Amino acid sequence: MLLFFISPWIGWALVPLTVWCIVFFRDPERATPLGAGLITSPADGRLLPVGCAAPPGELGMGPEPRVRLSIFMNVFDVHVNRVPLDGNVVALSYRKGRFFNAAFDKASEHNERMSIRIRGEREAGDLAVVQIAGLIARRIKCDLVQGQQVRRGERFGIIRFGSRLDVFLPPGAQVLAVPNQRVKAGETVLAQLLLTRF
Repeated sequence: MLLFFISPWIGWALVPLTVWCIVFFRDPERATPLGAGLITSPADGRLLPVGCAAPPGELGMGPEPRVRLSIFMNVFDVHVNRVPLDGNVVALSYRKGRFFNAAFDKASEHNERMSIRIRGEREAGDLAVVQIAGLIARRIKCDLVQGQQVRRGERFGIIRFGSRLDVFLPPGAQVLAVPNQRVKAGETVLAQLLLTRF
């Protein structure tokens, strides 16, 4: 409001930027689906083609390739991230890196990232979630701590201004989402875990 008193022109010029910032940082409530072994999307955005890759080495999950689901968030998507499954945080690792376009596969390997390893309940296996900075994004925020118990759909962080999240599934998980599908954090089911004990 002060800018309108100083210069109405500047005030009106900054209105679109102000509105966009309000929209960007919105955090709507979500209805997380119930059911054992469900993996929900940790981010809003578009699901990229399903691939296979080794999880980040710093998480200690081994070199074997796993199914990787990647979600690209544009600057208009909700950027609050949510936990994809019930379990315990067993490892966290932040790594500095570059800022390639997050829609490219090389972003997973070379860009700045925060890697999270979650051990699912009922011996479903370990899952990795990786927050990846993009071309415009310059800040990754993760509120999780090692040893923390987490619940599917809980908020855990945010990546500011366009980015990507990768989910490395446990062996045997069945992918339910399809490439190019629009997904919502905490609501859209990405996969179903193979539970070995009930």
